[in-house]
Amino acid sequence: METQKWIDAGYNFIIEFGPKVIGAILIWIIGSWVIKMLLKGATKAMNKGNYDESLKKFLVNLINWILKILLIIVVLSTVGVETTSFAAIIAAAGLAIGLALQGSLANFAGGVLIMIFKPIKIGDLIEAQGEIGVVKEIEIFTTKLIGLSNKEIIIPNGSLSNGNIVNYTTQGTRRVDLVFGVSYDADIKQTKDVFSKVLAAHPLILKDPAPTIALSELADSSINFVVRPWCKTEDYWTVYFEVTESVKEALDAAGIEIPYPHQVEIHKEA
Repeated sequence: METQKWIDAGYNFIIEFGPKVIGAILIWIIGSWVIKMLLKGATKAMNKGNYDESLKKFLVNLINWILKILLIIVVLSTVGVETTSFAAIIAAAGLAIGLALQGSLANFAGGVLIMIFKPIKIGDLIEAQGEIGVVKEIEIFTTKLIGLSNKEIIIPNGSLSNGNIVNYTTQGTRRVDLVFGVSYDADIKQTKDVFSKVLAAHPLILKDPAPTIALSELADSSINFVVRPWCKTEDYWTVYFEVTESVKEALDAAGIEIPYPHQVEIHKEA
């Protein structure tokens, strides 16, 4: 009699829950296949968009986990498990994690924006957050630069994406801004000719756009000229230092004085 009772209970259990379990299994199989297809489509779309490799992996994993959590909730709901409280726990946990990691999430969002819109890329010379350097690596939370003195600079992506970025590489050329002061006794035309000859003789200075040479200021002890040649971005510092040296030598050879500030002292006798 006891055996029959167990058999009846098992039969009723199968009748009641059997279709739900079979339905849950089918939903899991079909849902897993759909998730696989969606991930494959997302990967193809990101490949076409030339997304960064680290960003692709992160986004694919994120989409995979979100879809699988939703699938698990649907499967549990199918077999009769109350999922309302389960969803509420997940939402509360997500809120708590978001509040605890809001700084990191801002950096993450900044990293995603940088990788999607690509205002900078590895190898670019940029100026941002008061730092100048060549982009070494763009990660999810930070961007690493190699500074001009070969120091490593790490900038949070949240600050980087929300601040001004000067990219010196994208245009391929860069203007070298130099200022030279000469004596008030110097002939302006002769001085300009000296500058022109120095720029014309330098092999790394571009002919187009043409350099600018102009008198910019009548200072206290000198008249100042701006000298602005153009060069390739990678030649900037070479041109800067070599032109500065060549101008000094050329002015000396032409007998044009480079003045220094004068100070007059007046001694008053008692």
